[in-house]
Amino acid sequence: MNQNNEVFPRRARKGRRGQVLIFVTLWLPVFFGISALVIDFGYIYLYNNELTASTQAAALAGAWAMSQPGATVISTTAAVATFSAGNGDSNLRGVSMVTGSPSFKCLNTLTSVFGIQCYGPSGSNAITVSQQVKAPLFFFRMFGGNSATLTATATASIKGATVEPYNVAVIVDATRSMGTSIDSDSNCNNYRINCALAGVRTLLQGLSPCLPSLPNCGAATGGNVTNSVDRVSLFTFPAVTTATAANDYNCTGNAPTTVGYTYPALPSTATYQILGFSSDYRTSGAAGSLNSSSNMVAAIGGVSGCTGLQAIGGYGTYYAQVIYAAQASLVAQQLAYPNSQNVLILLSDGNATATSAQMPGASTNSGMYMSSTQECRQAITAAAAAAYAGTRVYAVAYGAEASGCGTGTANSPTITPCQTMQQIASSPAYFFSDYTATGASSSCISASQPVTGLNGIFQVIIQDLTGAKLIPNGTT
Repeated sequence: MNQNNEVFPRRARKGRRGQVLIFVTLWLPVFFGISALVIDFGYIYLYNNELTASTQAAALAGAWAMSQPGATVISTTAAVATFSAGNGDSNLRGVSMVTGSPSFKCLNTLTSVFGIQCYGPSGSNAITVSQQVKAPLFFFRMFGGNSATLTATATASIKGATVEPYNVAVIVDATRSMGTSIDSDSNCNNYRINCALAGVRTLLQGLSPCLPSLPNCGAATGGNVTNSVDRVSLFTFPAVTTATAANDYNCTGNAPTTVGYTYPALPSTATYQILGFSSDYRTSGAAGSLNSSSNMVAAIGGVSGCTGLQAIGGYGTYYAQVIYAAQASLVAQQLAYPNSQNVLILLSDGNATATSAQMPGASTNSGMYMSSTQECRQAITAAAAAAYAGTRVYAVAYGAEASGCGTGTANSPTITPCQTMQQIASSPAYFFSDYTATGASSSCISASQPVTGLNGIFQVIIQDLTGAKLIPNGTT
């Protein structure tokens, strides 16, 4: 082999020695820059995710606190602080609330579109929380950047999210005036019992017989679909005989037979409960039309040609006993479904004035359960017992009058029908009044829930049975 041919490659390789060092020197700043991007932006990403999560948790906690009875700005702000990243439990350090946060809002979209009224602290139905933190930088310090300021904002509505299953006991006043008096205002313009039942139909159109995602709830057995969610029972007063209770939903046209308010309890041949807890009122989990094959739907006038619940009356108004009966049924239902929440809805004008002759065995002067005096206050006591047991009690004053609840020294101190319904509700936010109904006192207005008209009231109750929900920032 030619010796010169071997020497040339060796010389060429020797001539390139030292070029790698030059390239390393030139690319070193690029390497550090890439490292800065990867590591520091990784830290920024992690910080931002945790800051966002804690901000959303704080907003949801605040919205939940806003919905609680007696909620204040202070109690809500405390809930926000507990779930914020600044409480010391977070991996983040140096987190602080942005000035002006939390911010209480009354969003028109929630009110006009979803019926979520502004009854929270400072007249609010939503809350906005903003937090900020400085994320430390490492490699970027070489380029003059010590930290990056991050900000996260979240808004939550006081209601809107699906929560636990409900057991709902609906008590509808079926005394004689409900069937003979016409509510001629523009919200209904029909007999009062028909207006009341139309409101209950609105309620059942919004509840969830099965999971909202299911297009078909499946077959019903004994009035309940497979894997039922919200179950509803219908009560009325005065009581009816068990033998004729089905006349309120069997579409025969026959009337049930009413009975008096017997002390200490109704005989086994009488009942306040027209139908037990049912979930076949719709065939789909999504909000929509009622199921015409359901006895519950027939009872609330949702089946063409079927009268439904009839206001026969004959025994005046006394509703403490029906409240106790409904609560006992709710307790039994909750035992069967331990993860459910009990709800009681009473619709009446609030004026309890049954005579002693209509209350066999009851006291005529004690004012304690059962007595023909202080009947309105006995109803308040019954509702308070239900609330104490964990039941959420709604009171719908339908055309409540400015005076009533008995007269004379036996009913002293006096109380009005409107005040009675206010105090039956387990929270001011759970009191509603259709004060535009014919014969109603125009002063009987709910400060927390100014909506009127039974359909509108039951729409709000549906929303109220939901929980705090995150909504887009900037919602107006």
